[in-house]
Amino acid sequence: MKNILEIDSVIKFYGERQVLSDIYMKCETGDIIGMLGRNGSGKSTLLKILFGCISSDNKFVRINGKVYKHPYKHQGLISYLPQHSFLLQHLKVHQTIRLYINEQIQSFFNDPIIDRIKNNKINTLSGGELRYLEIKLLLHTNSKFILLDEPFNSVAPIIVELLKNMITEHSKTKGIILTDHDYNNVMEVANKYCLIYDGGIKKIDNKEDLINWQYITINSL
Repeated sequence: MKNILEIDSVIKFYGERQVLSDIYMKCETGDIIGMLGRNGSGKSTLLKILFGCISSDNKFVRINGKVYKHPYKHQGLISYLPQHSFLLQHLKVHQTIRLYINEQIQSFFNDPIIDRIKNNKINTLSGGELRYLEIKLLLHTNSKFILLDEPFNSVAPIIVELLKNMITEHSKTKGIILTDHDYNNVMEVANKYCLIYDGGIKKIDNKEDLINWQYITINSL
């Protein structure tokens, strides 16, 4: 049975500036929704509202038909990757993994990147290593939905490819919403797309739509 996440009627003001206006989004198990938008358009704000860690002027978040004010307070619903690291910096990688993973720990460690860094402290990891670890940890939780804010930012291309494969594999059992400025990688890994534009949300079918909404130029194709 598919799990269904809906966020509806989202309105968000910062002072007198309205950032989001009557947003609706639906994500189901198997979905990888790529959310695009310019800096300041409200992508990260929408993810935080959906997760429940910041307030909004109006919203309804429903998971399998039940309304949640703060989904993050309920185990097994939503996990969220913020732009900044959320891991304890003084711990070693193998200690961190054991804090988050209770099952299939051995298979988690059976990974060339994890094996290479397992004895390193979190604060010594490169940006790509840290992002890889964080995303792998979240995807291995029992959460029904995963929110990823800029998962590919400052990550080497070879790691990006590994992350895209990992995201695709875990979408078989989860719904995933991700946002990143690297629209090419977003459109390669996602199976549905949208654009936050002028406070609203626009359905995107292809890169030509991004040109029409002035997100990219024709020279970008």
